Amino acid sequence: MEIEKLLDVGIRAGRMLLESGAEVYRVEETMIRICTGLACTDEVDSYVTSTGIMLSIGYNGQVFSKISRIKNRNVNLHCVARINALSRNIQIQDYSLEEVEQQLNKIEKEPKYSVWMTTLFGGIGAAGFALFFDGGMLEIVISFAIGILIRLLVSLLSMMKMNDFINNVIASMLLAILSIFSKKVFLVIDVNVVVISGIMLLIPGLAFTNAIRDTIAGDYLSGVSRVMETLVCACAIALGVMVVFSVV
Repeated sequence: MEIEKLLDVGIRAGRMLLESGAEVYRVEETMIRICTGLACTDEVDSYVTSTGIMLSIGYNGQVFSKISRIKNRNVNLHCVARINALSRNIQIQDYSLEEVEQQLNKIEKEPKYSVWMTTLFGGIGAAGFALFFDGGMLEIVISFAIGILIRLLVSLLSMMKMNDFINNVIASMLLAILSIFSKKVFLVIDVNVVVISGIMLLIPGLAFTNAIRDTIAGDYLSGVSRVMETLVCACAIALGVMVVFSVV
């Protein structure tokens, strides 16, 4: 058994999970399942935070370890579900390292939702929130249009790999500008409904949910770091809207 290769496979699976929005306890458990399912190891231990992964394997009286830094995070629950299922299949079926690598390659190359698809549903989401907040038909239509523009901007900023704080400030500023412009064109709309509906697209709901789940699971460091991440995002959104409304 090539322990170094096993470490690489375990770390890769953990990195893909964490970058796709998985909880810390799930990443740790999945890496342990993969390593114990592929080799008769003396001991496997993992430690994961929201920005880093550490995996240690004991084999023939020696300890092998590897660390990986996580810089990019997004939401891909399909990837999380596929790797989670793979780790459980490894423990009940005979898999080789090469087969697991092939499976990970296949999962990594699976097509994600296109920019146009996420843009369309961004508009639908904003329109849905406008309806939820008792907006009229005009508020719903305007929220739909603004939601599409916000998603396009967020996708563009993500491709440019800009800082998340800056991304949220710029996106919230555009939201506020478009909302004020809509109010000047359509005097009867409720600008508050339009702004709130657009803001809901920028709020990191998955990160906040994972923060609660990590804290309940006893991963306090990751829980606190994810809470701080959501607070920073909230401050960025509030700053962008505040700047525009205070100037215009």
